[in-house]
Amino acid sequence: MPRRRRPVTVLVYRPDEAERYAGLVRGPRGAVRVAVASTPAEAEPLVPEIDALWAWKFPPGLYEKAGRLAWVQAMGAGVDSVLVPELPRHVTVTRSPGIFGPWMAEYVLGWCLWVTQRMETYREAQRERRWIGSVQPERLAGRTLVVVGLGDIGRSIARAASAAGLRVVGVSRSGRAVKGVARVYRHSALARALAEGDFLALVLPLTPETRGMIGAQAIGAMRREAWLINVGRGPLVDEDALLSALRERRIAGAILDVFAVEPLPADHPFWAMENVVVTPHVSGPDLPEAIAPVFNENLARFVAGRPLRHVVDRRRGY
Repeated sequence: MPRRRRPVTVLVYRPDEAERYAGLVRGPRGAVRVAVASTPAEAEPLVPEIDALWAWKFPPGLYEKAGRLAWVQAMGAGVDSVLVPELPRHVTVTRSPGIFGPWMAEYVLGWCLWVTQRMETYREAQRERRWIGSVQPERLAGRTLVVVGLGDIGRSIARAASAAGLRVVGVSRSGRAVKGVARVYRHSALARALAEGDFLALVLPLTPETRGMIGAQAIGAMRREAWLINVGRGPLVDEDALLSALRERRIAGAILDVFAVEPLPADHPFWAMENVVVTPHVSGPDLPEAIAPVFNENLARFVAGRPLRHVVDRRRGY
């Protein structure tokens, strides 16, 4: 890739905080122009001149106007919203590894402890001014956490869980061994892995292969005492199958941070279920100051014509 002679034009697009992200762009002096947009209407006149895009939920219909676009850096952990049919095949997509794993590991462990420490039970008793000394907490150590998806984030969760004394079982496409994980199953052996778990953490990217992966059959393989924790993508789970299992107490409960439709509609049954926790897609928060260094490193490479880091394999979807 030859070094560019004209300034590179970068569009920073985000429906909220676009200016904050743009203020963190650091490119070689005189080699980068930064444009900012928060709406499709603001972005449309800028798109024909951009070489690079740093974006969250960019309008797919505008890609056809981006004739110079060569690179898209995703702001979030997932890239499924970037890998749309409208994105030309020659455009390179990169992601931001190493940012979200520690956050999501704390989220998963925190809610596992919420279950074993009976936090909801004690808080309810406090509100009712009841002393329930007969209800005892349980140990988290010694239980089994099944982590489905052992990429950057999944491995962070596995490390933290192992350090907390959990036995960790993994599921990945390759089935390759991972340090700190007692056993790794391939996707084809998902049911065998789920049968071992007290907790199930979903950290998969959303691809045609993984969409609906946790359906009635997979949920049926889980133990009655097991909790499902989804920090990946909502469509990984067949929500109707999950609802049925939760209502019939075929699994203990679910901690859900992501959903098929977001925000979760106010009339959705999940809101009212006592064995479901709903959180508003906060397990891996987007912090501009944390994500910007990843983008800026690649921006320097892009300007210099060097290979980009953290390139997404568009055939696999991650």
